[in-house]
Amino acid sequence: MELSGMGFSFGLTLLAGLSTGVGGLLGLFAKRTNTKFLSVALGFSAGVMIYVSMVEIFSEARTALVGALGERSGSWATVIAFFAGMLLIALIDKAIPSGSNPHEPKTMEDMEAADGNEAAAAVDASVSTSQAQQNTSLMRTGVFTALVIAVHNFPEGMATFTAALQDPSLGIAIAAAIAIHNIPEGIAVAIPIYYATGNKWQGFWYSLLSGVAEPIGALVAWLLLAKFISGTLFGVMFAAVAGIMVFISLDELLPAAREYGEHHLAIYGVVAGMMVMAVSLLLFI
Repeated sequence: MELSGMGFSFGLTLLAGLSTGVGGLLGLFAKRTNTKFLSVALGFSAGVMIYVSMVEIFSEARTALVGALGERSGSWATVIAFFAGMLLIALIDKAIPSGSNPHEPKTMEDMEAADGNEAAAAVDASVSTSQAQQNTSLMRTGVFTALVIAVHNFPEGMATFTAALQDPSLGIAIAAAIAIHNIPEGIAVAIPIYYATGNKWQGFWYSLLSGVAEPIGALVAWLLLAKFISGTLFGVMFAAVAGIMVFISLDELLPAAREYGEHHLAIYGVVAGMMVMAVSLLLFI
């Protein structure tokens, strides 16, 4: 694999991961959440992921595996790897308490209200130690959310990195879709840390760093597998990536899109994402 191709793929993964910092900035400096825009954007991201996974990535994985294992075995291997990817991301989600899961829909107003209520409770206690304990609790919430995002973003980084290595144009589309859905995660990290420290920039830096796990995870995974890479392994990885992205779309993006806005706005976003992805793939034929 050429170094230039690896550098480009890593750069895309880095940009996708660090978009949590964009969410941090929005959460700390914007006055209100534009829920309609966020609903359409998350639906758009889901549409891109679903279309590219089922139409392009799954097909390329099957071609690679059929070429390496034969028609019957290759087809079975593709399907098994696809659902194994879904199982992987489902197990990661299962291990995360729902209240702490950064993919649970949150607006800036929700975060500020929750943290403001907690801060008010600490003030009512009128004891300095209570305030210190409250700040510690808020800080723990923000840091724990950042760690949860880091764990969850590992397979997403692998998806972006692997796709970009195989097809740069495909990698760009996936990176953009993942970047969009990383933005609300940054909000979930930045707000509690800001309320705990009183420092907006500290909240921003934590939100930004929470996305670093995505490119680091992708690079570590690639380094571990690079010496064993083959048509078969690449096909399995690609099929698993398709499963991961479909699961993320159905389990996280679409429910979040509906929570942020109207049902139809989310669906319009999905259709628009599919259309843009379809046209972009046709342009590169």
